[in-house]
Amino acid sequence: MAAKKPPRVRYQLFLTQELSQRLETLAAKPGASKSGILTDALAAWLNRQAASDLENRFAQRLDRMSLALGRVERDGHILLESLALFIRYELMVQAPLADNDDVMRAVGRDRFNAFVARVGEALASGHRTLGASKPAERAS
Repeated sequence: MAAKKPPRVRYQLFLTQELSQRLETLAAKPGASKSGILTDALAAWLNRQAASDLENRFAQRLDRMSLALGRVERDGHILLESLALFIRYELMVQAPLADNDDVMRAVGRDRFNAFVARVGEALASGHRTLGASKPAERAS
């Protein structure tokens, strides 16, 4: 049995002379018809419009996300540069400990462990030492 064709609606179109000649040339090729060419062209145009609408909907959101990501990247560079300068300063200013100064080495170990614990607490709680206390406040 032959497959049933979907119902079709008839339209009357007015084309320019040049466009009409181009359509006639295309339709003269084997296996082509004016209706098929116009249907394919209209479907392609409507699909492009749908893609354009999606792009318009999400373009503003993507732009905001790109700006936010740029700020995060900039902040990361600032933090890394600050840390590097601080470490360089500390290494240049602090006198090295003597080999037999176990008391100062123990104090240094305790201070380092307290520092690491404080960083862990700050990361776990979401509070920052500098800037906004919550990430959501900063994004607006």
